[in-house]
Amino acid sequence: MTERVNGKVVTSGGVISQGCVEVQGERISAVAEYPSVRDGHWIVPGFVDIHSHGGGGHTFTTGDADQARAAAAFHLAHGTTSLLASLVSSPSELMRSATAALAPLVREGVLAGIHFEGPYLSAARCGAQNPQFLRDPATDELTELLKIGAGAIRMVTLAPERPGALEALELLVRHGVVAAIGHTDGTYEQTRAAVAAGATVGTHLFNGMRPIHHREPGPVVALLAAPTVICELVADGVHLHEGTLAFATSTAGPERCALVTDAMSAAGMPDGEYELGGQAVTVTAGVARLSHDGAIAGSTLTMDAALRGAVAAGIPVPDAARMAATTPALAVGLGDQVGALQAGLRADLVVLDDDLEVVRVMRAGAWVE
Repeated sequence: MTERVNGKVVTSGGVISQGCVEVQGERISAVAEYPSVRDGHWIVPGFVDIHSHGGGGHTFTTGDADQARAAAAFHLAHGTTSLLASLVSSPSELMRSATAALAPLVREGVLAGIHFEGPYLSAARCGAQNPQFLRDPATDELTELLKIGAGAIRMVTLAPERPGALEALELLVRHGVVAAIGHTDGTYEQTRAAVAAGATVGTHLFNGMRPIHHREPGPVVALLAAPTVICELVADGVHLHEGTLAFATSTAGPERCALVTDAMSAAGMPDGEYELGGQAVTVTAGVARLSHDGAIAGSTLTMDAALRGAVAAGIPVPDAARMAATTPALAVGLGDQVGALQAGLRADLVVLDDDLEVVRVMRAGAWVE
């Protein structure tokens, strides 16, 4: 049976103002002009969030499969049809048990993979990462995790200045895992060395990084300047000023900038007290901060809100949609499956009204209830 979704279709080539996405089964069969359409909703690719710690009151960080299912369902209702479960710095035992618990959800398709944000991070730039769990990269630990995950681990964030980081990075790349640079106090030269060794993602650019200085550009400039690196941006108005978001996007282009949520369990929930990686978090006016020192502790963002934030910063809707779907899909090796409205790809799409609010979500050819 063929279903047609009509409206202003956003493709990698631009907007088909009178367009139609044709769906057969789980796949897109065609994308074309449909002259009879008049002033329809926006039709954009299903969002791909490569950095989320939870949402809807549920977390990925404890490695609980039921919590992970519920968090994924929450984000799916906001248009995120593919997402990585991002874990925070933790002891080896929790890393192993979480990998074992979440890997079946990756094979089932509930999750697109696992992302370890830590524990191989800088103590000076740890942000909301728990400092007691930070340590130098260990190839034996990573090798064991990769074996347990059996292909489920898709990305690991590390700080390139830590001893053993380049060896760990090269191990990840050999196993087809995306190596990301983040929570780093590394220099421009150290960051460039990591990129040369195969790092291809900058984790929440600017945040948890040595700031730019005109005599020491640091990791931000190195990542923005590297043509092989895709830079994550958190468009919640807290992590980045609108001007910074616009600057990064104009510098690297939407094809190298990926919107992410960095959401924690408090996304979609009331203000109050929460937890992240064993640390208390207070959410006030929707902003999550560590209770003891006020450091930003992830976000309460969803991908539809991130899209609206990017557009509010002056980024055109087609570019913002690319940054919310196509670019992140490519960043983690999913571009041949999802991330664009293109014949042959999985039929993941989001219908948005003129205010860019979600009207309907389709995943694998089925409308989400």
